[in-house]
Amino acid sequence: MATFDHSTPFMLLARIHVKPDCVEAYLELARATDAAVQASEPGMLHHTFDQDPEDPQAFVWSELYANDQAFAAHVSNPPVQDYLQKHAALGDGFSVEVYGTVGSECRELMESFGLPLKIYESKLGYSRM
Repeated sequence: MATFDHSTPFMLLARIHVKPDCVEAYLELARATDAAVQASEPGMLHHTFDQDPEDPQAFVWSELYANDQAFAAHVSNPPVQDYLQKHAALGDGFSVEVYGTVGSECRELMESFGLPLKIYESKLGYSRM
């Protein structure tokens, strides 16, 4: 049986809602952030920005982290910090869902942002990552 902890991969979905008339500006911000993450974060295994088919102002960042350390590197990355600051002007919603087990330090880091957060801890399964 697999053991899940701070060293195992996990998925994070960040659900974003963009203010009216800000979608194009937000897409540019997301493009720049995505390129910076790809260039500077080897622990980010998957990173996409997906648009809700029913609400053109709703998006989801789909992210797969190699481990807790990769998440800590992500949130301390200057382009990501810049993105979070600019989100405040362009967005009106931000919540986070985590699928997988994270360690206590990572959980505390996630909670420190004050965003709506829900963590679904792994009970069984496997990862080929």
